[in-house]
Amino acid sequence: MKETINVFDYEQTILKALPQGILLNTKEEKFNSMVIGWGALGIAWNLPVFSVLVRENRYTKARLDRTGEFTVSIPINGPSGKIVKVCGSLSGRRVDKVAEAGLTLEEPRTNGVPGVAEYPLTLECKILYSQWLDPAGLPEELRAAMYPQDVSGSDPGVNRDPHTAYIAQVVDAYIIK
Repeated sequence: MKETINVFDYEQTILKALPQGILLNTKEEKFNSMVIGWGALGIAWNLPVFSVLVRENRYTKARLDRTGEFTVSIPINGPSGKIVKVCGSLSGRRVDKVAEAGLTLEEPRTNGVPGVAEYPLTLECKILYSQWLDPAGLPEELRAAMYPQDVSGSDPGVNRDPHTAYIAQVVDAYIIK
């Protein structure tokens, strides 16, 4: 069962959970989920939007570019250590994260990407706009901290690769019961 919500009634819940790690989910031939800690909820073009930054080399990025949609799954009672570990450090290119993390997928209502029952606050999103972010436009201290060039582009923690920003319309919002 899904209880429809006004996403802005849960703004503080979403923003509080974000730095601890929420899930960005995609689906093509298989479901994939990655932990994100950067994002924003707001209004653009008179629409409710969720914005997210995804690094260039991530398995998720190409999937977002091809499908144009995603879901965001947010824990209500704090993050799961196992889910954060699996979805935040392993690549969906090589691992079935549903099996590895023990995720329970919930069929979507509006787009084609399932939510995750263990993280029941769900936003179904359709990408409206994306833009590659040039690190050269950042202040030097942020560029050095967020895009150090002496590390691997595959490191899930500190990583040298730039991000693409995605602004997506929240087309549905609910809590999985």
